[in-house]
Amino acid sequence: MNSAAQQRPTRTSCRPALATALSGALLLTGCGAVGSGDGGPVTLRLVAADYGDTEATSTTHYWDDLVSRFEATNPGFKVSVEVVSWTDIDKRVAELIAAGKTPDVVQTGGYADQVAADRLYPAGEVLSIDTQANMIDVFAKAGQVLGSQYGIPFVASTRVFVYNKTIFQKVGISGPPATWEELRKDAELIKAKQPGTIPYALPLGPEEAQGESMIWTMSGGGTLADNAGNYTVDSQPNRDTFKWLRTNLVDRHLTYPDPSTVDRKTAFTDFATGKVAMLNGHPGLVAKAIEAKVEYGTAAIPRKEAGAKPSTLGVADWMMAFKANGHKTEIKKFLNFVYAKENTLKFDEQYNLLPVTQDTKDEMIGSGKHPDLTEFLNALPTANFYPLGDPSWDKVSGLLKTKIGGAVKAGGEGVLAELQASAAQEAGRARAAAGH
Repeated sequence: MNSAAQQRPTRTSCRPALATALSGALLLTGCGAVGSGDGGPVTLRLVAADYGDTEATSTTHYWDDLVSRFEATNPGFKVSVEVVSWTDIDKRVAELIAAGKTPDVVQTGGYADQVAADRLYPAGEVLSIDTQANMIDVFAKAGQVLGSQYGIPFVASTRVFVYNKTIFQKVGISGPPATWEELRKDAELIKAKQPGTIPYALPLGPEEAQGESMIWTMSGGGTLADNAGNYTVDSQPNRDTFKWLRTNLVDRHLTYPDPSTVDRKTAFTDFATGKVAMLNGHPGLVAKAIEAKVEYGTAAIPRKEAGAKPSTLGVADWMMAFKANGHKTEIKKFLNFVYAKENTLKFDEQYNLLPVTQDTKDEMIGSGKHPDLTEFLNALPTANFYPLGDPSWDKVSGLLKTKIGGAVKAGGEGVLAELQASAAQEAGRARAAAGH
């Protein structure tokens, strides 16, 4: 899963709609509900991911409040919400579909598999023109498959360069590096003057190796896939990037001894405890640093060459509207309420995530309440995304997670070529399954 949020503990909750019962028979099945079938009231079913770590912070409370307000101002509508842990949500949705209890709306980390199965309404059919126009363009485009948008962005994060200001001051570094060569020189100085510190964390372990890899390939002028949907893992720019990482960071002992075994979670924890001086991170890392009282700074991702165009990885979580129950009109009314500024702002602020709508972005920047997110917010317009619309991406992402870390090991020169062949094979299978 490529989520804007970190993995959450296993937790499932189910709630009935809160408003007074409406006239007309409703057939309830577990947490779900089906309309009377005679044009009477309809109960929408929403299955959503849990962004909370505890009962007190569970996303259940957010949806309870939102649905209560929606029902109070929209007589004739009811919404039943099931909140499921990140670990279990995709499995839960698959179970519901297999049992003939397809939800109307699902909020989770991806959408391509549902598009491939022809289960979704296009975004334009379930969002008003104003709501569509309010979506930040890069996120709306990231929800497209073959030019049509099906994934509706819900929340986002970007990646920026994060560094320990205290360590920088101790070794005499005045500011963050802007290029790879400056990063290498800073790392050498930290290694010499701060023994025991990991100068740069390079988490290429199975948790999110595809993310760190994409950040580095973009800053080196490469991509993981081109605009036509072809995988480009083994391009010359990418080969050059991984050679540079191997010879300038790994071989010089400026990062972990074996980055392929290091997960993002470990790197973030090490930064929060002062063991790591520099790394790429999302807003969750900043929250950990603040909690640990680490003096940190943020900056744009260093580029291979001075003056190169800044780029960053953007990650979004998504809403999907399912066709199975024929509730297009009701879904549209509900989603337009979900994306009202007061609702998106509340969610983004509660979970320290980035907005996908322009009015919420403007509010978060203009309010002055989020200085810790400034660099992340500034990076939104230049964010690039995984090839989320490709139904083979989930399997290709899994291959990258488990294998691409080998490309920075001694003798790892052939890893990218192996991954390229596997990615092309997965893409071919996906196209054949889709009948293309």
